[in-house]
Amino acid sequence: MKIKKLKGLLAAAYTPMYNDGNLNLSIIEQYSEKLKLDWLKGVFVNGTSGEGISLTIEERKKVLEEWIKYKNENFRILVHVGAQNYKDSIILAEHAQNLGVDGIASISPTFFKPDSVNQLVNYFELIASAAPQTQFYYYNIPSFTGVNISTKEFLETGSKKIPTLAGVKFPHSEMNEMHQSMMVGNGKIDIIHGFDEMLLCGLSLGIKAAIGSTYNYMAPNYLELISAFEQGNLQEARELQAHSVKLVEILIRYRGGVVAGKAILSLMGINCGPCRLPLNSLSKDEIDSLRKELESIDLF
Repeated sequence: MKIKKLKGLLAAAYTPMYNDGNLNLSIIEQYSEKLKLDWLKGVFVNGTSGEGISLTIEERKKVLEEWIKYKNENFRILVHVGAQNYKDSIILAEHAQNLGVDGIASISPTFFKPDSVNQLVNYFELIASAAPQTQFYYYNIPSFTGVNISTKEFLETGSKKIPTLAGVKFPHSEMNEMHQSMMVGNGKIDIIHGFDEMLLCGLSLGIKAAIGSTYNYMAPNYLELISAFEQGNLQEARELQAHSVKLVEILIRYRGGVVAGKAILSLMGINCGPCRLPLNSLSKDEIDSLRKELESIDLF
């Protein structure tokens, strides 16, 4: 397969829910319009930010079926199909290909974990083969999965067995490992940056695409950062990245990027509702406090 590389910023989409925990798909049209107005190049659906692992298979299908309505040449749709067993992932991969997504991605299982490159490759080969016309990405997020297998070795081995292997979604801070992965296949592999507060580091290594949760509500800051970097204005780029770091520090104080992020997007008029248990959503007092902290860094 000839890899069609991603370019630009894609939002790690949240999954809107009603207060009773059911999906609120009616919000997605408005949500997609906001992202397009912010010049984002697409979304990553049912990932960590989307609480994909906390959704049922049927719910994950419904979320993707709604998002795919807003796909176009300038707004690409990628979807996470990872699960705790490959059969569920195959169902999701087949469904995604039938809908015409631009790519599928999968985490490794997190309970019974692969402990070698070959095990990981063999597992993903089953999933990727269910969508033989769709680009496949390894969603490498060891902070959640506990799987610390070299992505460079995975790509070198996987490219021989998985015809649709496009690359890696790389949401952690090991820049050297990411750089090594970028050099596999003389740069033919698509490595997607995924650590928002270190985007500038990724750009310096040659990254062309990034997926992140803070792009949902802070895209203009990052687009200015990219522009400053491309124009050689590194001091301005560093200052813009520092602004992002301050935001992430606030997110951490309010239970992280999923819980706080959904609250922020709701404050901006895209009512994503609560998180699904076991995540605890913010209380009204916490949201009021969060707003004040965000105002202190001029997010509003």
